Amino acid sequence: MSDTTGGAGRRSYAGRSITVTFEAGRCWHAAECVRGLPEVFDTARRPWIRPDAADAGRVAEVVGRCPSGALRYEGVHGEEEPGRPSS
Repeated sequence: MSDTTGGAGRRSYAGRSITVTFEAGRCWHAAECVRGLPEVFDTARRPWIRPDAADAGRVAEVVGRCPSGALRYEGVHGEEEPGRPSS
């Protein structure tokens, strides 16, 4: 797993099968991620997102619940989350 910082305050957390990107400035703190997969999303731990702690499909499902769009995902083969605005 790698943790990298991108532009616009985005941070990427790469796992073997899925990369999760978090944009802190967009987050509404609804905690859908933390409640949905606490083994992956744990704000008391660093890095706080560990994509390999659960199945990639389950991670994608929980990321898709993020109401603000602060969380996004991309598969290792470049497939992006469907139905989300890019900005």
